[in-house]
Amino acid sequence: MSSQAGSSQQVAGAARVLVLGGGGREHALVWSLAREAGVEAVIVAPGSDAIGEEPKVRCVPGVIATDPAAVLALATADDVDLVVVGPEAPLAAGVVDVLEEAGVPTFGPIRSAARIEWSKAFCREVAAAAGVRMARGEAFWALEPALAFARDLAAAPGSRGAVVKADGLMAGKGVTVCDDFARAETALRALFAGAPAAAEAEAARLAGRPPVVVVEERLVGAEASLIALCDDHGALALPPARDHKRLLDDDRGPNTGGMGAYSPVPDLPESLCATLVDMIHVPILAELTRRGAPFRGALYAGLMLTPEGPVLIECNARFGDPEVQALLPRLAVPLGPLLLGAALGDLAGAAAELGLVGRMLPTTGDAAVAIVLAAANYPETPRKGDPIGGLAEAARAGATVFHAGTVRGADGQYRTNGGRVLSVVGLGSTLAAARANAEKAADKVTWEGMQRRHDIAARLPAAADAKAAAASPAPISTAGWEVGKPA
Repeated sequence: MSSQAGSSQQVAGAARVLVLGGGGREHALVWSLAREAGVEAVIVAPGSDAIGEEPKVRCVPGVIATDPAAVLALATADDVDLVVVGPEAPLAAGVVDVLEEAGVPTFGPIRSAARIEWSKAFCREVAAAAGVRMARGEAFWALEPALAFARDLAAAPGSRGAVVKADGLMAGKGVTVCDDFARAETALRALFAGAPAAAEAEAARLAGRPPVVVVEERLVGAEASLIALCDDHGALALPPARDHKRLLDDDRGPNTGGMGAYSPVPDLPESLCATLVDMIHVPILAELTRRGAPFRGALYAGLMLTPEGPVLIECNARFGDPEVQALLPRLAVPLGPLLLGAALGDLAGAAAELGLVGRMLPTTGDAAVAIVLAAANYPETPRKGDPIGGLAEAARAGATVFHAGTVRGADGQYRTNGGRVLSVVGLGSTLAAARANAEKAADKVTWEGMQRRHDIAARLPAAADAKAAAASPAPISTAGWEVGKPA
């Protein structure tokens, strides 16, 4: 296994790739990598039955992705050129730290850098030091001060309420958006149930232990996701995407891990995204490096597009799910060489070899819409074991179907085996066409109790297609931003 940073052979691409994970995001990554001419084999741990059907792919279900020793042993035995970490749990478990220490090129941040996702308080601290604007907010170790702050936010002139965020690894579901103080109080009391008393909480704060919760003002605007491939100092962004978090149409129902996504985003033109990478990703990378936690991986910036300009609402340390399912089919450049370049600290060199210029990855010009199909009783206690029909029909309808929570029985029948079960992705020359293709294919898939939204990418400006979104003037402003200075 080679680890000579910066060698031209390595930057050109990884022949053997190990992908950690087994959900819809990982299926999309494997699907993309396995189709690249320079990739000879993709090993996936643990993978899934559906991922194992992709060409050049071998799944190793016995290896747990959060077990650093087991992952290192697999990477060594299979002589892989690159490890790609999909979900957040292996990052928090320190898998990347062990791989890097052994000289295995890995796309994914070390634990101290990945903390920017699983500690909302740390994210705010890093953003403030980097001069990146976030909503007004504070971290709390005890209930009463948190309640007092939420009450103040709710009582402020023009307040839209508060947002309560558990400070920890919550698989994208630890956030409660509160219209008023009563809802915030309910959320806070639930999070602090069983937490230490006030005196012990103060001792925890003084000892530098993580807070229980972050409370922030609720912002008004549309959300967008801007994900960049990063090494210690550089960033190269995928096109923007928009995720739909609520379970039901019209943004009703409980928060989920994401019920669908689309790209491009008409109100966040790609011409502006390069500027946002310089304002958000690059300063955060510099601050993490300054703290001794260099970041190599996918840095996800969750944005709120407010009337006063874009505001960072969260960072993730990996590709978004289901955003990446809508993004990767749009890319017009191989992903593997860029992931390897970032892992080796030479993203710029990898980009140069591919002839890339600027901050944005090139696209095919198509739009993409991903519709998530979820199990009965999701997100509370998803029911497993329901037989899935219509998968072949959905494929014949022209969609790409990524499996997130399925298992194949001895009879060859796929059954539900998780909360978010499938992502059905449609492409088209416009978002309207992509949505129509995704809807048509999703209509073919059935199982008892299946849940889905029917309004992913439904409410769009007129003529909102890929070319218009890339070229139209930005309807939002970056006024007030000054790169590298506190906002």
